[in-house]
Amino acid sequence: MNTDLSILHLIKEASFVVQFVMALLVSASLASWTFIFSKRKELKRAITITDEFEAEFWSGVALAELYRKLTAKGFEPEGIEKIFLAGYKEFSRMRQAGNVEPIVQVESAQRAMRIELSRELDRLDEHLPFLATVGSTSPYVGLFGTVWGIMNSFRSLSNVKQATLAQVAPGIAEALIATAIGLFAAIPAVIAYNRFSTNLDRLIGRYELFVEEFVVLLQRQAHQK
Repeated sequence: MNTDLSILHLIKEASFVVQFVMALLVSASLASWTFIFSKRKELKRAITITDEFEAEFWSGVALAELYRKLTAKGFEPEGIEKIFLAGYKEFSRMRQAGNVEPIVQVESAQRAMRIELSRELDRLDEHLPFLATVGSTSPYVGLFGTVWGIMNSFRSLSNVKQATLAQVAPGIAEALIATAIGLFAAIPAVIAYNRFSTNLDRLIGRYELFVEEFVVLLQRQAHQK
């Protein structure tokens, strides 16, 4: 009887179903790590842009000047910048239309910013459901592989008069690897999902606060002649 209990040998000798489960979990883990690194970079950039924009916005710069800067050729607005542009563009359009009540001007700008805010939320939320799915299902997929492997291990002993630990151990060990891989895939995904969700909630909260503060400024401008 082969007593090689190295992980690679156990994976190689596992049944097709268990190997398929392992391959599925490894693929899910690689995909989740790819999303983790890209999402971390994306959120970090969004926070940096928000910090820089808010610092400039509250520095006393004229809104028209800030609008021209963000719409300059070659400039790619992102995140909160897009929200500002959507609101100010709509506000300016309504003012130039003439005979539009100030409250209508502001409400129109607010709706435009809310729409852009929803788009930004959808963009930032991308891939997070996948991380949640990997984190919640991977342990169960790994457990399925383990149960299947242990079943096959005991079935192979059905014709043996006297079973020993040496006969059972390899089958059980190769089956338990599936659970280990499932946990390896799930734990980072859960941690990343919770952290990204928290950071995203804070960022969206800052966006929403900016919208409300910007609306107040637009209300003042709307009543100016």
